[in-house]
Amino acid sequence: MRLIRFLINHSPRMLVMAMIAGLAGGAASTAVLVVINAGLERSSSQAGNLFLVFLGLAALGMVTRAGSALLLVSIGQSAMLQLRLRISRQILDVPLKRLEDTGMPRLLAILTDDILNLMNATANLPVVCINVAAVVTCLLFLAWQSLSLFLIVIVLIVVLLFTAQVPFMIASGHFARARKEHNTVMSHLRALISGIKELKVNRFRKQEFVSELEESANRYRVHNIKAMRIAVLGATWAEMLTFITIGLLVFVIPRFMAVPNSTLMNFVLIMLYLMEPIEFIQHQAPQFAKGSVALKSIEEIGLTLAKTEAEQNIKRLAPPTSEWKRLELDELVFSYNVDDENRRFILGPISFAVTPGELIFITGGNGSGKTTLAKLLAGLYSPESGQIRLDGKAVSDMDREDYSQLFSAVFADFFVFEKLLGAEKTGLDEKAETYLRRLQLDHKVQVKEGQFSTTDLSQGQRKRLALLAAYLEDRPIFLFDEWAADQDPTFKSLFYQEILPELRARGKTVFVISHDQRYYDTADRVIKLDDGKLDDDWMVENPRQEVVSTAAG
Repeated sequence: MRLIRFLINHSPRMLVMAMIAGLAGGAASTAVLVVINAGLERSSSQAGNLFLVFLGLAALGMVTRAGSALLLVSIGQSAMLQLRLRISRQILDVPLKRLEDTGMPRLLAILTDDILNLMNATANLPVVCINVAAVVTCLLFLAWQSLSLFLIVIVLIVVLLFTAQVPFMIASGHFARARKEHNTVMSHLRALISGIKELKVNRFRKQEFVSELEESANRYRVHNIKAMRIAVLGATWAEMLTFITIGLLVFVIPRFMAVPNSTLMNFVLIMLYLMEPIEFIQHQAPQFAKGSVALKSIEEIGLTLAKTEAEQNIKRLAPPTSEWKRLELDELVFSYNVDDENRRFILGPISFAVTPGELIFITGGNGSGKTTLAKLLAGLYSPESGQIRLDGKAVSDMDREDYSQLFSAVFADFFVFEKLLGAEKTGLDEKAETYLRRLQLDHKVQVKEGQFSTTDLSQGQRKRLALLAAYLEDRPIFLFDEWAADQDPTFKSLFYQEILPELRARGKTVFVISHDQRYYDTADRVIKLDDGKLDDDWMVENPRQEVVSTAAG
């Protein structure tokens, strides 16, 4: 029903037209059966006129059913395109922490299997609607023929549908368990790609990994097989019940009530005709069950088929302003559960202020909260308490995305897009070529119309490409999370002694997460985190004079 409501919201006028055409097609099919029955009862001399009526009704049924199917296919495909785009947009709008808690395997499963299952369910919906229309019109005709016999048939059909739905409900439970197991399989496959080197150098790790992958994949297979088997048995039982209904009409009911042979013949003919649409509807139940499970999975992470407020009130995108004077972090606190340690890590309270043109280093041990602080700074996380203030105005959740537009960032787990997305297009290729030469990538990569010729580079080279993309964004604030960790001494020196001072000279505020103490003297300030807290002994102003002695101590 959610999916049908989504289609109605997408194009109500076309859907109504499709339903009317489908009902007309079903009515025409029923009328064809009536004409066939009449032709069998009349003489050959009277059959000529009925043949013309038969041809007209058959043509009408074909045209209306085809029209209904074409309309519904158009609606379904258009709606699913909008759904895929809407979910993609909503994933971009959902807070980063919620996505991180959801996990990459589950997100990938949503964007691949769940969307595919929804699309398959929607693709089959047109034919299902046409068959439902045929069933409805046939039942109306039966009610017109004999109300008492119709009521008996309806009771039998209700029993048929109820008993057939029980196995489908059981199958739906197995589909749901298979869907959860699929997340685990996706997690293993992601680990296979990301950790291939580590698996290859340790035979025992590889064997244990393959064993776990096989177990998870087998559980996924078992639940899917159980679900499909139960669904097939349910469909077979529904088909058997249709035959039982026809048998009762022919052999049992005439013993207890007087039914004209012509009426009984019409009922049997209609029931035989209904076997195919009812069977088709029943066979689509597993696909709709998968679609229902997929829809539930999508909604569980906060996504929806309805239009979001952001979609309904699209704002014109404006370039981020560089006119700001003071950025303050006031008693910022953020916490999260630490995996496998059964404890909650607390970052904060953090308080400091920066102004344009400052170069600030952030240091600390592993797990001290540096990257979490960076995500808070960039507006990717919302603090649990405390405030970020820009020129005295508190940054709220409503305008946090606007605030994030002040930042160009290269995170430790960075990603390089194949195109320079979001950069000013005027003279883009020429600017990019200039930076490629400076970063010694011009022999590896070329840029044409903002497109990189390749991103198949080493880790250090791709990080330089990410730096180039950040450069071209040219935002007021730059954030680098362990950028120099994968660079050789030449590029470390270039980064710390040339690039960072140049950015500062251009009035940019630069945050650098780094362990390279030998370069701390290039910073205006060094901030050290120790288990989520600021180490006041390391809040060094103008470390270009003081950092060496402080670091030594």
